[in-house]
Amino acid sequence: MEYFKLNNGMKMPMLGFGTWDVRGKDGEEVILTSFDVGYRHIDTARMYANEEIVGNAIRRSGINREDLFITTKLHSPYASYKKAKAGIEESLNKLQSDYIDLILVHEPYAQGLDMYAAMKEAYKDGKVKAIGVSNLDAGRFKEFARQCEIIPAVDQVESHVYFPQLGLKNTLNSYGTQMQGWASFTEGKRDIFAEPVLKEIGASHGKSSGQVVLRYLVQNGIGVIPKSMRKERMKENMDIFDFVLTEEECKKIEKLDEGRSLFGWY
Repeated sequence: MEYFKLNNGMKMPMLGFGTWDVRGKDGEEVILTSFDVGYRHIDTARMYANEEIVGNAIRRSGINREDLFITTKLHSPYASYKKAKAGIEESLNKLQSDYIDLILVHEPYAQGLDMYAAMKEAYKDGKVKAIGVSNLDAGRFKEFARQCEIIPAVDQVESHVYFPQLGLKNTLNSYGTQMQGWASFTEGKRDIFAEPVLKEIGASHGKSSGQVVLRYLVQNGIGVIPKSMRKERMKENMDIFDFVLTEEECKKIEKLDEGRSLFGWY
């Protein structure tokens, strides 16, 4: 695994395992399988209602807690300082952990700075190791950064070959904030696995279209958190660090950029 260095010196795996619709006992087994495959970065959220099974999987795995990187997020029911403070404690309890590696404000809420104040307090108390935001475009991020005291370590946003948001990445770079992308495979909005240019580039490297997508994002300095229920696909998604896309190949992929969200964001 390769890592990004966050603005507070922490290391975050470039590739993590997304859990947005992983539920129940079967979901717990899926997370355990991801650990077996080699994932050490798990992305969850209060909104996903699955922190408890993530905590159970961590406990059952026997992996040292310090060898894992766990991200969670607080959404609208926690949109105040007091509610966010309580939400952090709830997440710690459900994750069965003394600390959270990264906690994010899930969306651009009017009370986002109040939520972030609770996160800053938890950060200073050692209950969370890094704090950040999610789904903030460049304008909203700049306004947030102007007022937040501690610059977010991460902004997690929609990012895939049809909307990589490389301009936003440049903005975040100027603040020392790491961009991390969700929906690397577009969550079915586009059939990236049948995209001719991705198939062609993948064939030249002995890789799949999905691996080309993940490599393109990582090579552009964007973290990725793909999800799969299948062990074979989990392994495939991790196997992206043994090849490099050429400048010509990257230019071909850049032409897929439609310049707009596929999910109605931003």
